[in-house]
Amino acid sequence: MKGIVAVLDKKADCAAQNVAVMLETLRHKGADAFGVASPSYSEIKPSLEQLQIHDFRTSVAVGHVFLKILAHDKPQFVALKKATIVFDGRIYQPRRLLGLANISGVRDAETIIRRFDGSFAFAIADTDRLIVGRDSLGLYPLYYGENGELFAVASECKALWKIGLEKVNSFPPGHIAVIDRKGAKIKPVKPIKSSSATSITMEEAVEKLQRLLQKSVKEKVLGLREVAVAFSGGLDSSLVAFLAKNAGAEVHLIHVSLENQLETMQAREAAASLGLPIHIYLYGEKDVENVLPKVLWAVESSDPIKASIGIPLFWTAEKTAETGFKVLLAGQGADELFGGYMQYLNLYMQRGEEDAQKKIFNDILKMHETNFERDSKICNLYNVELRLPFATRQLTEFALSLPLQFKIEAKSASRKIVLRKAAEKMGLPPQITNKPKKAIQYATGVSKTLKKMAKRNKLTLKEYLQKVFQELSII
Repeated sequence: MKGIVAVLDKKADCAAQNVAVMLETLRHKGADAFGVASPSYSEIKPSLEQLQIHDFRTSVAVGHVFLKILAHDKPQFVALKKATIVFDGRIYQPRRLLGLANISGVRDAETIIRRFDGSFAFAIADTDRLIVGRDSLGLYPLYYGENGELFAVASECKALWKIGLEKVNSFPPGHIAVIDRKGAKIKPVKPIKSSSATSITMEEAVEKLQRLLQKSVKEKVLGLREVAVAFSGGLDSSLVAFLAKNAGAEVHLIHVSLENQLETMQAREAAASLGLPIHIYLYGEKDVENVLPKVLWAVESSDPIKASIGIPLFWTAEKTAETGFKVLLAGQGADELFGGYMQYLNLYMQRGEEDAQKKIFNDILKMHETNFERDSKICNLYNVELRLPFATRQLTEFALSLPLQFKIEAKSASRKIVLRKAAEKMGLPPQITNKPKKAIQYATGVSKTLKKMAKRNKLTLKEYLQKVFQELSII
């Protein structure tokens, strides 16, 4: 896993040359192979410099930056009947992507999205057109852009910026796009849909949630001897760590924070109650200042929330890599699925169930932009594969089918009720299952520190982050 790109040149045959420029932008720190392909030809080399691209004339091309995480991983260029597909990512259910070489067109591309659950994207260099697709939750980052000369997609925005595509959009999850010189047609294949609440008891919901979580975590650690978990000591990360341990993996907890935060003591206590080793790394204000440009460059945005969440995750990915782990588990997605944010409770109390449900559903639709893309790109910078057990199609559809009262309750001001009950039934201690939600940017002290840095520069936080971002040499 690492990254993919694809280009359709509308006016010339320079698609491969643009692919090479984009691959150079994505090479980052470490890669095992680089590839470029047209509809009728593909080439994979250990370094980008070894690819023979200078005289490679084609109007359609795809490229791959490949990183080997597991022993069986290999670059996924596959020659089709009259095309070439590049596929990158991880399939969890069913585990193997069979029959890739038999893909012959749009219908088969739709089948990939419809059939498989995982974190992936693909691009097909067909005769005079591109076919592009992305997993149904948007776990694999993918963007697209267009001007009068080019249409291109890439797993990072900066690759598109580099070839002059300034306006970049997130590729919609669960969709395919068919692109030719006349334009692009983007079609939904397996999008997230709203669901009416099903008739189910709390006990039944707890049992089903327990089964789905156990299944998801088992899929995420299958074949791994050891795994790291981004650990706060809260409900979500503790549940992921607990289930990973029960699935047979050697689990190591990675906790990062600024110094003198209550959360660190609580994380240490939670780790002890779970019987798991914890690696604690503490930072100061100077560390935040030093890492900020790197984080903004990785997340490709000056958004304050992305920056304040991105910094602790950046440290977590860095320490995960330094300690030798290749896979990091995290609890992202649980708050959207099970009503973990205070704003849901407030909205429910102020405006009623319908508005709260609508907000939760809209946030689930946007998880790829608000969480998954940011976190995947940060981990990718350190060659760490991020896996999110809560972010599965089955869990998402199940959560959407639950009555709101199973998630939040106005009288007791409780949130994530069904998830807490499931964790309790699985054996997690009360100090974890009852711990209130506190967002990582506040629990680690990062948000407060960023605001202090901005104030020292006589700027608002938004202005300060924009200033730092604009000073980066991204393009």
